[in-house]
Amino acid sequence: MERGDITTLHVDGIVNAANSSLRGGGGVDGAIHRAAGPKLKTECATLGGCSTGDARITKGYRLPAPWVIHTVGPVWRDGKHGEEELLADCHRRSLEIAMEKGLETLAFPAISTGAYGFPLRQAANIALRTTATFLAEHALPHEIYFILFTERDLSIWGEILDTMIKKQSKDQANDT
Repeated sequence: MERGDITTLHVDGIVNAANSSLRGGGGVDGAIHRAAGPKLKTECATLGGCSTGDARITKGYRLPAPWVIHTVGPVWRDGKHGEEELLADCHRRSLEIAMEKGLETLAFPAISTGAYGFPLRQAANIALRTTATFLAEHALPHEIYFILFTERDLSIWGEILDTMIKKQSKDQANDT
């Protein structure tokens, strides 16, 4: 977990918090499209869009990461319209694609927490829990990074990860 710019990472793949058209937008999506260059937009146009909770993969073009996994997160309404499951699906599907492609290192942004309004603490819990479950069951990817935009985001995600680790340690101690 770190604060930074996902477009500068030297990893096998980065995850893009995309919109359903996959044609670029604001936030992380716009930054990735700008850094990758116009060939990314051209390739995305051939994919026919993407549904919320699903993901697609493209080349990284001018990015240091050779692959971009585009996933469409849910817009937060009130938590009663399947938003949590859709966000978990985004992470799970991105990880499945990374595994299928043989990617060993993958970086995620905080999907849906910007303009889509998903509450940060809930999003962090879902992202970290979904990723931990996936990694416990699969060999790839070996390393996952969560790249966060602000110090506040980093602090919240770190706090949630610490709580998860402490709970896991306590559960393991109770099992013995």
